[in-house]
Amino acid sequence: MESKSEENKVWYALRVTYNRELKVKSDLEARGIDSFVPMQYKCMVREGRMIKKLVPSVHNLIFVNIEPARMAEYKASTALPVRYIMNQETHKPIIVPERQMKSFIAVAGTHDEQLIYLDPNPGDFSQGDRVRILGGPFEGAEGIFVRVKGDRRVVVNIPGIVAVATTFIHPSLIERINQ
Repeated sequence: MESKSEENKVWYALRVTYNRELKVKSDLEARGIDSFVPMQYKCMVREGRMIKKLVPSVHNLIFVNIEPARMAEYKASTALPVRYIMNQETHKPIIVPERQMKSFIAVAGTHDEQLIYLDPNPGDFSQGDRVRILGGPFEGAEGIFVRVKGDRRVVVNIPGIVAVATTFIHPSLIERINQ
């Protein structure tokens, strides 16, 4: 059974300046606070050699799962530069619903090189069907079924923040969700 504080946790989307998302993540972990930074393997050349390195997929972005009061305490007590990503209409911090965050982590948490991060404008995905992935590494994720770069993919969108497209998904692994 979840404790009272576990029930009050929400997912905040935060901006971190100067590409310090991994420093903030380490600071949060040291304080026992759950966070998520979308990461991806990238090939790069170092000292004339090609290497594969795990790096943040979207710079300056971190998601934090925490109670609102504890978030205010954290922001006041850390020297690291963290800011809420604000909802432009309500002027309040964006809180990502748990179900949406689970889908996003299911896709972005695979660190796959072939994931494509897109503009989060929801208008980009209005033509696809809402679907759930039934198998494979993205099982359980929900998003919009679209064609990106000629392949069928599922896009998981966190409006106003980020969107990520899976690798190719075979149609047999997808079911339509009635809205």
